[in-house]
Amino acid sequence: MRASDRAYRVLLDEIQSGVLAPGAVLAEVEQSVRLGVSRTPLREALGRLLADGLVVQPSPRLTVVSDIDAGDIRELFEVRRALEETAARLAARGVDAELFAALAGEFARTDAAADPDAYYALIARFDDALDAAVANDYLTAALRTVRAHLVRVRRLARENPARLAASVAEHRVIAGAIGEGDGDLAAHATHVHLHNALTAILASLDGHHVSSRFARSTTGR
Repeated sequence: MRASDRAYRVLLDEIQSGVLAPGAVLAEVEQSVRLGVSRTPLREALGRLLADGLVVQPSPRLTVVSDIDAGDIRELFEVRRALEETAARLAARGVDAELFAALAGEFARTDAAADPDAYYALIARFDDALDAAVANDYLTAALRTVRAHLVRVRRLARENPARLAASVAEHRVIAGAIGEGDGDLAAHATHVHLHNALTAILASLDGHHVSSRFARSTTGR
């Protein structure tokens, strides 16, 4: 793995997991030493994170982790809804029925509240299967960008066992519908899941650090 790719993956994981919190300063010298890379590959990694919208540069010498804003979360889910409902519908057309039936079975047996990390790993495998079934590079590339942000905001729902249990059931319905080749049901179930997920995340924001700077820093508004 190239040094820039390694630095990017470490920083991406730390931003998504919350180790690097919104507003954290990423100083080049400090991060180069910490990650064991030279400043050139570090700058390449920071450039990728900047393109992802996960960091911002208020000035050429200052890079900070983007803040999270409720307005941007809503906008993100608008894009996510359009992409994921389309993906679910397309996946049901040329589906690997056994694969999605197996995934639906895994969701049925999952206790997300007991092990959220295992649940999110299962979602990642479901997303991979969905991307493969869709077989549309433009759609899956757009979904990857959205998911880079979703990993951050989805953590806000981890402390709600009832929401996690509902999310498991919703994913089971989506996977089952795709496995049965029912695109309408898959898209509808995706719509319901995303509505519930957004409602839960926004409701949880009162207990978390949220700033309006995220939208303005990343889009200039």
